[in-house]
Amino acid sequence: MRPEERENLADLETERRNPRTAELDTLTTDALVEALHAESFTVAEAVQKTLPQIAEAVEIVTSRLSEGGRLFYVGAGTSGRLGVLDASECPPTFGVSRELVQGVIAGGLTALTTSIEGAEDSPEAGAQEMRERGITERDVVCGIAASGRTPYVIGALEEAKRVGAATLCVVNVPRSKLEDIADVAICAVTGAEALTGSTRLKAGTAQKMVLNLLTTATMVRLGKVYGNLMVDVRATNFKLRDRAVRIVMMATGVEKSRAETALEQANWEVKTAIVMLAKGVGVSEARTLLSEAKGWVRGAVE
Repeated sequence: MRPEERENLADLETERRNPRTAELDTLTTDALVEALHAESFTVAEAVQKTLPQIAEAVEIVTSRLSEGGRLFYVGAGTSGRLGVLDASECPPTFGVSRELVQGVIAGGLTALTTSIEGAEDSPEAGAQEMRERGITERDVVCGIAASGRTPYVIGALEEAKRVGAATLCVVNVPRSKLEDIADVAICAVTGAEALTGSTRLKAGTAQKMVLNLLTTATMVRLGKVYGNLMVDVRATNFKLRDRAVRIVMMATGVEKSRAETALEQANWEVKTAIVMLAKGVGVSEARTLLSEAKGWVRGAVE
């Protein structure tokens, strides 16, 4: 980062001092907690204003993933960790491969638990990571940065754009460098932090909300959801098997024993079990109906 860029950081909304929390160290514990929490009420409103851009991003991601592409989140520090978190939750929740949604954090996996000084300062490192992951024009790369100017993320997005991948960004200040690069910019302006400059607070919360919306809505559009049920959930442990049984019961109205039997016959494929029970067919025919409906349960049963 050039010296003049460091100096300009003070101009960012996320770096300004918040007058509402200027006396945190003088407050009682009750008042302190209340003052910190009060700032959170502004976050949902900031995200609300970005819903049109989020919807546009969902359409892009859905289209690319439908054509065999992948979604990459790229960030540093808190932003990078949030991207990795959202990506890691997609396989168990929606039954997708670990490769479909990937989180990339400056400094690598060590940076998930340890601050890696200087890892975010190299745009070439971000570009190189994209090359190593084989980014193509079918993919989507989403840069996440509260400041909208993290060099590592900028390098990754520029490399993605060079190869023709779709580019998105999630930022918390207006008129940022990432906005200039991305095809769609999701700018949730959260303002001055309760603790000056600590963007793991309001900015980070807004980023988490945006990523939740982005992947959840995309997976709905890809047919991973029936009604509001996670019908592609992977029943890999006791808790998730119990959830799978309850999902089948809610979707079909059958009692627990019938839901369990259908799931066992379907190798714990929730979608297959639902179609079996709803249509009164066996495993093979249920899978055929799902295939003809391109994985959409509603299409298979209706």
